[in-house]
Amino acid sequence: MLTDLCNFVVLLFFLSILGLQSCHGRIFSFKMHHRFSDPVKEWSAVSGKLSPADNLPAKGSFEYYAELARRDRFLRGRKLAQSDQSDTTPLAFSDGNSTFRISSLGFLHYTTVQLGTPGMKFMVALDTGSDLFWVPCEGTAYAPDFEVSKYDPEGSSTSKRVSCNDSLCAHRNRCMGSFNNCPYMVSYVSAETSTSGILVEDVLHLKTEDSHRELVEAYVTFGCGQVQSGSFLDAAAPNGLFGLGMEKISVPSILSREGFTADSFSMCFGHDGVGRINFGDKGSPDQEETPFNVNPSHPTYNITVTQIRVGTDLMDIDFTALFDSGTSFTYLGDPTYTRLSESFNSLARDKRRPPDPRIPFEYCYDMSSDANASFIPSLSLTMKGGSQFAVYDPIIVISTQSELVYCLAVVKSTQLNIIGQNFMTGYNVVFDREKFVLGWKKFDCRL
Repeated sequence: MLTDLCNFVVLLFFLSILGLQSCHGRIFSFKMHHRFSDPVKEWSAVSGKLSPADNLPAKGSFEYYAELARRDRFLRGRKLAQSDQSDTTPLAFSDGNSTFRISSLGFLHYTTVQLGTPGMKFMVALDTGSDLFWVPCEGTAYAPDFEVSKYDPEGSSTSKRVSCNDSLCAHRNRCMGSFNNCPYMVSYVSAETSTSGILVEDVLHLKTEDSHRELVEAYVTFGCGQVQSGSFLDAAAPNGLFGLGMEKISVPSILSREGFTADSFSMCFGHDGVGRINFGDKGSPDQEETPFNVNPSHPTYNITVTQIRVGTDLMDIDFTALFDSGTSFTYLGDPTYTRLSESFNSLARDKRRPPDPRIPFEYCYDMSSDANASFIPSLSLTMKGGSQFAVYDPIIVISTQSELVYCLAVVKSTQLNIIGQNFMTGYNVVFDREKFVLGWKKFDCRL
């Protein structure tokens, strides 16, 4: 067994403004960098936002991948209690658009947004697995290690309470009258984590990505969090959550409905940890696509896989899966997991290692001295409609001072099938909610 263990590095991203060709409507565009890249380390050192316990771990150790899987287990448990191209000007958040993932805050992606008049800044987590955008309100208690902003409806001249007769109020049954404040609640299965409060409407500050740098005020509906519990108090999204889901209350839905962007966005994940997220991006005509399986009562980014190819082994396996950029690894249930893993194992040339309880991966191998990518079985998915999705990074490499180990980066699931970030690496992935399709194209995310 390996004894020389390193600290973790997580796939956190640091975002800066990036302009690009705009699609129908405006585009919110950000460049993403690895959480522990030099720019992010510098930001962490000078910002004072992180607690002293937030050590910057080293990528590639057993603990690194074990911690990412631990975070994935928390996120997989989340569940809502309710729940034509043109030459227009792209848009971006007004406050520099940095996005990064913080180990002491649940390994989520974060960005800084500005709300209200005068504008107040919030460092919010980005989440494709939920819909509501919420921030903590005045009076909410938090652990002293974290410096967080708190929204005050009375302190913003543009703030407006959302009443119970509003179309976005999902909990009218909890209202005493139609003109009362609309309540909200989002609960998470894991760690007794939840947030509740009232819905408000206020200005989200944006700016155009042209030479004029024009300020744009978009009114959005979001949650004024009055009671948070569990991990929201100290370990995950203590300063709010930015929902990217399909429901009409999500910010992408609001921005589209109000004419700011097309009802689509893309996320790009580079091999070196550099990437970006673009609101309003509908991709390109030559991208591959597959339809979403839309449940009208609760739409999500769910797709169908019809075949898996491992090396030369083609398997007819029909299953559905969530495309979730907020999950680090890919999770598959049986029989898919067993058939894929056993096929990979039969084609792997290196010696398989005994399972290690520190990590969630069952199929790990000693990397031989002459190992190269051609020795590792390739992996690709055939989507509904016939489009091919080649997986460029099906493995993770674990390194110590004395040994190299690689593992098939797929975890056995007893719940949902999830296509995670590791399978999306090397692609610009488009979540097109107008056409109800998932699009993807091989892409250099640094461009």
